[in-house]
Amino acid sequence: MGTALITGATAGIGLEFAWQLAAEGNDLVLVARNEQRLAEVAAKISNYAGNEVEILPADLATEDGARAVGERCADRVRPIGLLVNNAGFGLGQPFASGDLDRELDGLDVMARAVLITCHYAAAEFTRRGYGAILNVSSMTALTAQGTYSAHKAWVRTFTEALAASCPTLSITATCPGLVHTEFHERSEVDAGQWPNWAFIPVDKVVSRSLDAVRRGRVLVTPSPLYRAASAALRLAPRSVVRAVAGPGRSGI
Repeated sequence: MGTALITGATAGIGLEFAWQLAAEGNDLVLVARNEQRLAEVAAKISNYAGNEVEILPADLATEDGARAVGERCADRVRPIGLLVNNAGFGLGQPFASGDLDRELDGLDVMARAVLITCHYAAAEFTRRGYGAILNVSSMTALTAQGTYSAHKAWVRTFTEALAASCPTLSITATCPGLVHTEFHERSEVDAGQWPNWAFIPVDKVVSRSLDAVRRGRVLVTPSPLYRAASAALRLAPRSVVRAVAGPGRSGI
């Protein structure tokens, strides 16, 4: 067992990654902005599972925050075996009339921070000859649902390119669909507009994503429903995709 670093680790998919990785015997480094919440989560996991749980408060919307996480990934004294880039949020606003600063924060957290942390991690993991990176993308990467889709499309393509350039490492992008977490509440989007059958259990998303990392798979869509939806989106003309999965379908 080793040590996994997880961004966005205090809620939703990131929190489930923390619990499942701890249950497997891994030590953890948990990253989020809220230091108090990080400490509470770390104490719960450590008390229950007996693992060493380190906290790293960092704002990934800032370059300093992203570099701090990257530097922790590259630490040779306390090595990281798995980097999970999970941090992200729904914009919850139309692009043209929305707040520009929120758009820039989204770009920084979901694209720039992923690039920075992966740069540090890939360099160190390649040097020593082992390590894994799991970037959380989304099946919306194949849609046209505003800038969130664009960020997740970048993550997906970037992960594929990184995997091709670092063949000794396991580098994976997971592309889940709808999941019941705090995601929609935080972006002020009504999750009730979608039927319950469209949501994937968060434990399945995480367990299938981790299995893909172990198998060395580059892309995984952790649900039969969304694998079918993704196949349809890839085959459909983009004009159809924009009509059925464009900004008006994003829940804003």
